[in-house]
Amino acid sequence: MGRLGDKIKNACGIEGSVKETLRPMINYDCANITLGGAGYPIGQFHQQFLAYVEGLDTEQAGKISLIAGLWDAVSDPIMGLLTDRTRSKRGRHRPYLLIAAVPFAIAYFLRWTSFGISATGNTGAVWGWYLFGSLMYCTFMTMLSIPHTAMLPTIAPHYFERTQYKIVEYAFNSIGQVSSYVFTALALSGFNVKTALTALPTPSPDDRPNYTMVGIVLAVWFVWSPILCYFKTKEPSSLGQHNEPIDYKYLWHEYRTVFSNRAFRQYFVISLFYSMARYFCSYADQYFMVSVTDTYNIFISMNIVAGIAEFSGSPFNYFITRYKGKTACGKILGPLMVVGIALNGFLTYTTPKPIKYAVVILSAILYNFGFSGPGFVGENIAPDVTDVDELITGRRREGVIATFRTFTGKAISSFMGYAVGKSLKLFGYDPAVKAPELQKPITTFGLRLNYAFIPAVLAFFCVLSIFRYTMTKHDHERIKEIIAEKHRTGTCVIDEEEKKRIERIAGRRWDEMWIGTPEPVMEAEG
Repeated sequence: MGRLGDKIKNACGIEGSVKETLRPMINYDCANITLGGAGYPIGQFHQQFLAYVEGLDTEQAGKISLIAGLWDAVSDPIMGLLTDRTRSKRGRHRPYLLIAAVPFAIAYFLRWTSFGISATGNTGAVWGWYLFGSLMYCTFMTMLSIPHTAMLPTIAPHYFERTQYKIVEYAFNSIGQVSSYVFTALALSGFNVKTALTALPTPSPDDRPNYTMVGIVLAVWFVWSPILCYFKTKEPSSLGQHNEPIDYKYLWHEYRTVFSNRAFRQYFVISLFYSMARYFCSYADQYFMVSVTDTYNIFISMNIVAGIAEFSGSPFNYFITRYKGKTACGKILGPLMVVGIALNGFLTYTTPKPIKYAVVILSAILYNFGFSGPGFVGENIAPDVTDVDELITGRRREGVIATFRTFTGKAISSFMGYAVGKSLKLFGYDPAVKAPELQKPITTFGLRLNYAFIPAVLAFFCVLSIFRYTMTKHDHERIKEIIAEKHRTGTCVIDEEEKKRIERIAGRRWDEMWIGTPEPVMEAEG
């Protein structure tokens, strides 16, 4: 058994005992049941809940996503600076997991009930209430996600060690995703398993109590994992750190220098196209299945299959990353993402029902198995961008880098939510008219455009940008070595070929970066 365990450990690239290695990963990544799972019901159900159940039109529902996302664009950088500058014996980032967990759960519940406001028919009041709930949700999600993300480069400083953390994170993301779909389906069906999986009715105002139950169940489910992560994860004390005074010039310089990092810009483009493709799909899918294919009854089943398909890509992504580098899985699986979502564009209401169901399920499998590759690329290269940033600035700025990482997903989500809502309204879509046979041809085209064709094009550009990413495992290891040498001796020895390679990765001349600037020599006393 010992030899078998060693073989498994060596195949996975785990250094040290499994117990010593896996336990810290589980303790840290368990928070992703909430951080990775909570957004799925919001993305898949909430905008359509506002339209079908609470009586808002698609543009009004989209505006809530837009405004909440713009608030995220402001709160993320604030939180990034705050967590980087926090002095605490429990670390810079960890305390916020405990502070924000319960308020986050309350805010999550507020997104699923108006406490009777919607029953009055006052859409302005309904819109204002759900905007408030969305802003609270975004605020406390930021207080959880930014510090948690920023901790990883500190607790996992080595190149492949971070990949090990990420594969465990994917597992917990999938637990959060699948469990949230199951709990949502059970609450919407009155806890009838058969109805939940195969006969879920189209949403209507009569379902308001069921959606309130969704909020209660998911708020309870998502509150515990950040708290457990706080008590089980260790982070070095930051009581002794020095913080520079903050002024407008300082803030401008902090965030401007992030974009001067070429590795970050490449990562940003990958994340941009990935997020745009993903959120176009998630905001349009219910509309498409209700008013084009009439397959909403299997919506929950499709999403459970999708979650399983996404997670099933994780072992493949892990081993490809270990042996072929951090971008290989995106290059291999990314095309499946493109093909999978494009398939839906050829479905209509008149397509025979067996073919419709088969294509919807096949598309969910291909798309989600495929996008696990580009998703794994983005998750894995993000911490390495922090090390390139240190080449340029000489400082560890995990919070600032994490800010832009989460900002990308959140801000793009908000703009995509508004874009889908506005687009569908322009194409004449009315949530009160659900039947596919009653839709105008131009409306059906708009639904297919938003759910299939635009996301397929965006996914294609995501894959293309992965092929353009520069940094390799060898590059990262060398970067870590010369940073350590510079901190230790005040300078570093590097040949001209390596210097040009690092300049290409960083997008800056050697003598413009901290790594290429000699430290002042202190004269000896006496």
